Amino acid sequence: MAKSPNQPDADRLAAGSVEPGAADPGPADDLGSTDDLEAAADDALDDTGDAPIAAASGDRSLWADVRIDPVEIALPAGVGLTLRAYRPATLLTPTDISGREDDDPFAARRRAAEAEDDDETVVILDEEFAAELAEEEAAEQERARRGQRGGSAADGASDADDADDDSADDDADLGEDVPVFLSQRGKLLLFKTPQALVSFVRSGAPHDLTQLDTWPELVDRLEPADVAALPEDTYELDLVVENLRGGHDTWDAALLIQSGEVARDLAYALRMPSVLDMLSAGSSLDDLDEALRSTVDGGIGGFMARRRLKKIGAQTASLGWRTIIGKISAATDWRD
Repeated sequence: MAKSPNQPDADRLAAGSVEPGAADPGPADDLGSTDDLEAAADDALDDTGDAPIAAASGDRSLWADVRIDPVEIALPAGVGLTLRAYRPATLLTPTDISGREDDDPFAARRRAAEAEDDDETVVILDEEFAAELAEEEAAEQERARRGQRGGSAADGASDADDADDDSADDDADLGEDVPVFLSQRGKLLLFKTPQALVSFVRSGAPHDLTQLDTWPELVDRLEPADVAALPEDTYELDLVVENLRGGHDTWDAALLIQSGEVARDLAYALRMPSVLDMLSAGSSLDDLDEALRSTVDGGIGGFMARRRLKKIGAQTASLGWRTIIGKISAATDWRD
């Protein structure tokens, strides 16, 4: 019968398994060789010999306290970090876009088209731009009509109530939380490193998050090690168009759904109505989003959603997203 490794030394000596006066080696399988121990120790350190940096899922108390989150966004120009918060619309002052028209490619192209029309020159627009321009102009006309009807609402609301509704950009109820980003004058501020973001936060430079009541606390406590986005706050917009071009069988539901969420947030916070219209209820890209969400849920609804996806043109979807990403990129201010 085999002896237990925990038997008394006297019994083990009697069994002849250990020489008198020799050190007890213990169980051979417990520790392994010295080389194995050294290799395990090396694996516990990173390439620099320091302890590994804490993952984003570590201490999140700072972000919970200030109700602001770090966000990572990948665009065709690179990957950057920024900050995002959600607050009631009535507590926020929208970003100032009064000087952004010169940066708006649609405004510039419209002015060029109008100038050529004045010279009695026939303007030939590419099909994609013509469709986008018509959609944008129709949305602007609709917003103007809603503004004209503001004083005669059917529910008998007062003029003051109508003014409050207009101040929320017709998209948010008075008590609804809306997104606000680390932005300035209609431009999203993206930082290539956590250190750069923290330096900007501490610099006292003006931006749209200074209006938050918890901003001073973030300035006092923020360190570069805190700037790590959770997976749900990480967006790969640079992969969307390529994924859509691959065809229905290759569409990545998680990628496209997350991209739609951050695009809507950015369009609202940076005041880009044309992007909001392209993603609004009833649009082809919103239909794509709903169908993808249903496929994730599974069941009979998921089966029907997969059939709906087959009817959505891959080229139409990729062109629409290319336009959206182009507009977001144009409204981005990269900081080193």
